[in-house]
Amino acid sequence: MGFFSVFLCLILCSFENGFALAARDTKPHLLPHTTHTVEVNSLLPATTCSPSTKGHNSNKAPSVLKVVHKHGPCSKFHKSSKTSTTTSDEKYHAQILKQDQARVNSIHSRLHHNNNNNRRKDPLTQSAATTLPAKSGIVIGSPNYIVTVGLGTPAKQLSLVFDTGSDLTWTQCQPCAGSCYKQTEPIFDPSLSSSYKNIPCTTAACTQLPSSGLKQSCSASTCLYIAGYNDNSFSKGVFGSEKLTLTPTDVFEGFLFGCGLDNEGLFNGSAGLLGLGRSSISLVEQTANKYNRFFSYCLPSTSSSTGHLTFGDGGSPNGVKFTKLITSSQSESAASLYGLGLSGINVGGSQLSIAPSVFSSSGTIIDSGTVITRLPATAYAALRGAFQEAMKNYTLTKGDPLLDTCYNFSGLNTVSYPKIAFVFGDGLTVDLDATGILFPISPSQVCLAFAGNKDDSDVGVIGNVQQQRLEVVYDVAGGKVGFAPGGCD
Repeated sequence: MGFFSVFLCLILCSFENGFALAARDTKPHLLPHTTHTVEVNSLLPATTCSPSTKGHNSNKAPSVLKVVHKHGPCSKFHKSSKTSTTTSDEKYHAQILKQDQARVNSIHSRLHHNNNNNRRKDPLTQSAATTLPAKSGIVIGSPNYIVTVGLGTPAKQLSLVFDTGSDLTWTQCQPCAGSCYKQTEPIFDPSLSSSYKNIPCTTAACTQLPSSGLKQSCSASTCLYIAGYNDNSFSKGVFGSEKLTLTPTDVFEGFLFGCGLDNEGLFNGSAGLLGLGRSSISLVEQTANKYNRFFSYCLPSTSSSTGHLTFGDGGSPNGVKFTKLITSSQSESAASLYGLGLSGINVGGSQLSIAPSVFSSSGTIIDSGTVITRLPATAYAALRGAFQEAMKNYTLTKGDPLLDTCYNFSGLNTVSYPKIAFVFGDGLTVDLDATGILFPISPSQVCLAFAGNKDDSDVGVIGNVQQQRLEVVYDVAGGKVGFAPGGCD
């Protein structure tokens, strides 16, 4: 009888302890396969360059450009003697985030601007495929990725930011007037090129500039442009044509571009911008007969690694899955942005309880120049709540005004955080890379790399942090955008 009493007590005590544990922990733990566990040091860039050997997953020969971070050890602008402190890191990233918000404000403004100009078709004829390496820098309001191309005859090698949110390719033809950073990148001098021509004001090319969100005017029958940005950066000058050299075998005569005579703002030494939007003056449209409006890229995870920008379809990368490309009907200039049908978000393997209408009412674009992904306010609140719940064992700290979910990882060797995935309306689920979830502010502080719009009516933006290490494939002619993991490996 005594033995039975002890046995009964053990059973009852076990039940009692179980109920007590359940009362304290009402939410299920994340399973190991729904989390990322990484070394804290891996969240920060290394001091030496680790270039990718991958250009493209195909047997054909597309045109490939190398992509690198402007201020990292893979860049020619990098100074090996440069040291960094926690304070300078925080100021540097605070400036990035401030400029990033200015860019998003510009996108929102553009989407609310109506413009009914007609579009014209591509003027160039070529054939085959090409890839360029991409680098990351700080230009036009946010850290963007840089590639080197040749312009003119003889070709001048210029480092340009590539930007899917812009249409016009422009380069500085005169030094900055005073408010931009010290000029470190060579500028383009059209007088030294035998192939440069001004575009007359009466041409269709000139009259189409406003449909790309640009201002257009004339001076002595020469077409002029102004490209302005909400961070007060701008470039204005002459609209011209020139020979563009992407690779030794990929050369385009009569390429339309902006020759900037007054360039002010946060250009940080770059020579200009490579516009990869969808309007008639973008690089994608001007090279359509050669590349069939097909390009892809992989953005490197840190400033100490490299990625690529590839033009032409040499065969889709392994594992790529596509979702429908959506065209905005809000305005003509907004139609050149790349819209996607985001409908949900998964955190730790479970889809958040967010009505699909929250996403569909405002729409979502994917943008290589925006850093931090912006979500409708309702969607971001749900994401933040789920992420903070999963991270409740870590120390939550005060963040930047833009990033409100930050953690102090000081003294830790490894950390675990939930996997996040985007769910699109046509059934595609894209798992973000482990590097595409957190944004390092300093060696001791890392933040969730998402932010909420002011309300649910502003368009959402999938930023470049969330695109890191994914092969992002733009089949514009086919009306779709695809994703594949490990695109920079």
